[in-house]
Amino acid sequence: MEANSKAKQISEFRIHESDTGSPDVQIALLTQRINRLTEHLQKFRKDHGSRRGLIMMVGKRRRLLDYLHETDANRYQCVTKKLKLRK
Repeated sequence: MEANSKAKQISEFRIHESDTGSPDVQIALLTQRINRLTEHLQKFRKDHGSRRGLIMMVGKRRRLLDYLHETDANRYQCVTKKLKLRK
């Protein structure tokens, strides 16, 4: 993952100035990794180790989204709209 794109994602989704670990930021970074790994798996279909990692990342993102939905529905709506996620 490039440091530049990671920093851009963090600055776009952070809640306050020194925020790097809020659910919003974690979801955005996971989505970026998931998209990159999905492209990789389209080329290398037999890479089952990476496929397992992808499934684990999707599950973690799902849990973070569920938590965000329970705690702050408005932020959940904003994050899903910005990242074009469906639920």
